[in-house]
Formats: sequence, structure tokens, C-alpha cells
Amino acid sequence: MDHFCTYFDRGFLAQGLALADSLRLHAPESTLWVLALDAFTADFLAELRHPQIRSVELAEVERTIPALAKAKGNRSMVEYYFTLSPCWPLYLLEHYSEISCVTYLDADMFWFNSPQSVLEEMRGASVLITEHRHPEHLQHHRRFGRFNVGLLAFRRDEIGLACLRWWSERCLEWCYDRVEGERYADQKYLDEWPERFGPSVRISRRLGVNLAPWNWTNHRYEIEDGAVLVNGEPLELFHFARFHPELGDLWFQSGQLEYGVMPWSLRQAIYGVYWKALHEARGQIRRLRPDFDFRPSSARGWHRFWRALLPRLIFGSDWLRIGPYFISGRFGLGKYSGKFLSWSRHRGARGSAASAVASRPIPSRARR
Repeated sequence: MDHFCTYFDRGFLAQGLALADSLRLHAPESTLWVLALDAFTADFLAELRHPQIRSVELAEVERTIPALAKAKGNRSMVEYYFTLSPCWPLYLLEHYSEISCVTYLDADMFWFNSPQSVLEEMRGASVLITEHRHPEHLQHHRRFGRFNVGLLAFRRDEIGLACLRWWSERCLEWCYDRVEGERYADQKYLDEWPERFGPSVRISRRLGVNLAPWNWTNHRYEIEDGAVLVNGEPLELFHFARFHPELGDLWFQSGQLEYGVMPWSLRQAIYGVYWKALHEARGQIRRLRPDFDFRPSSARGWHRFWRALLPRLIFGSDWLRIGPYFISGRFGLGKYSGKFLSWSRHRGARGSAASAVASRPIPSRARR
């Protein structure tokens, strides 16, 4: 049996269920271990009895890792969640003998194909990591780390456990939502792994794995019978970072303004499929919790909205949903948003709305 793990609270419950349902479709014999970050999520998952999910309450992990109590008191809640990134898979490998290898996934990811190719990349390796693969005009994002935490795999062997323990110790010491020297949250520590832990750390070479808003512009695409090909390879796992509803479920923030907004056909083939999964997940939740809905945009999110209003209007990074379709009304202009904002950043056009956005790149690890 293949084992995956993730963590989420009520705010990402629909995304987490969509991830589980994508595994049920493409890897029906696998298990998704969920660290439930709040009581609402823990109670719901216990009542739901999803065939793909085994959940553990946060209090149980905190009980076995006493250092988490100190960390919880000296950082924000989001920073504390980042601190859990290494602690959760380490807890699983140390407490469940049936797990010989575990693949960590951010909750806002979704499988479009079987994960078998990802697991095969682990042959002969102890750790698997994925690069951000930023295009040239987004190289300023490298300050947040070469690798992305969205997908990581660890084997229960000497190197795999040593890597997780080292990462856990570092995050318990320091895990803040800012760049400080060679550190950023839980993510920039990964830059050291290839040298520190040697050839047992494998860097994924599959273009369709951890495809994301920050790297989709690198590739050419074909759509055959609804399936997306990335440079001729199948899309396997997409990272829907920063994609969320702004008002109800008719107006969505694509999360792509900083990078480049997807054109119509590709957007429908990827985000249209994901919307259906989110809609079905919300239906599952409402059958047990009728008052549930997607989390509204935060005050921080609305601040970003107004600060970036002009480029959002120009490039159409806000999408109107009509049925399964997401409409920007910019006829492909949006794909140039990342290049324009990067150009504005380097030109130093102080005072303009465009440079205000470009001068404050939002890291791919950030959550609302």
C-alpha cells in the first residue's frame, strides 16, 4: 500500500477532500494520512469515514513532540503549521510500522493521473524533492528557496529519517514567514539537502509533477480528449496554490497574477476539473455540516486585492465562474502578467500599482 500524508484545518477541508478523492480515483489502494489541525476537522473526518483517509488529531502529535509547545508560543499560527511540515511525516514513520515510505503533499494539490511514476522515482533513493522551476523572469523568487515543500517523499531508512529529524530540529528552532539569511519558513532548509544528505536525495525530473502557477509558463501544452500534456508528458500533480473564492463561489482569485495567468483552454482543462472536485467535496461536507462553506477572503487578502487592483484589472487574474468555466475576459493578455510585473520591479517604477505588487513578491509557500 502506498502512503501519503497532508495536514489541514477547516479552511482547507474542501481542498483536502478533493485531494483525497483524486487519490481514490487514481490510486484506490493508497492511504492519505491527515493531521487534523482543529476540532472541526477532526470531528468531521471521524464522522465521514472516507475510505482513503486515516486521521490523527494534532494533540496526539503535540503530545509525542514536547518541543512543539514552545514553538507554538513564539510564532504565528501559519508559521506553526509550517513547523509541522517535518514533524508530521516523521511522526508517521516512527509510529506506524506498516509505513515504509511516505509522500507528503500540500492540501491544495490534486492528482490528474496515477502517482505511480512519482513513487517509481524513489527507487534507490531515500528522499524525493521537487524544484520550483521558476522561469527566467521569476528568478527573484529564488530567495524563498530552490525547492518547494508541496511534494516530498521519505523512506524509513537511515538517510530518510536523518533528513526528517534534521529538518524537524531546524523548524522547531526557527520557522518564520520571512527571509532571514539562508532561512525562509520551512522551505529554504531544503536547499541544503542534496549536499548534506548526498545522492540518496533525488530531485524529481517529471515536468507534470508539482506543476504550479509559478512554473506553468515554462512549458508547451496539448489537450487530448480533455487530458493535459506538458511538453508531451501527462500532467500528473498540480499545485493550486493561492486559488480561492473571493465572494461566494462565483468570483475566484486565480493566484497567478505574480506569475502569468493561464489562457482559456488550459485554464478549463486544469482549474475547471479542480472546481468540480471542490464542488463535490463541499457537497460531502454539507451533508454532515449543512452550514459549511469555503473560507472567505481574509483581511490580508483584501489588502492585497486593493493594492494590486490596477494590474488585476489589466491582466484578469480574477475569474468569474459560469458553470465549470473560469472567465477572465482578457483574451490571453493575462499570460504576460508575470513578465510585466517583473519588468516593473526591475525598472523600479516607484509609486505605480504595478511596481507595488512586483516589489513584494508573494512566496509560493505562503497561505492566505
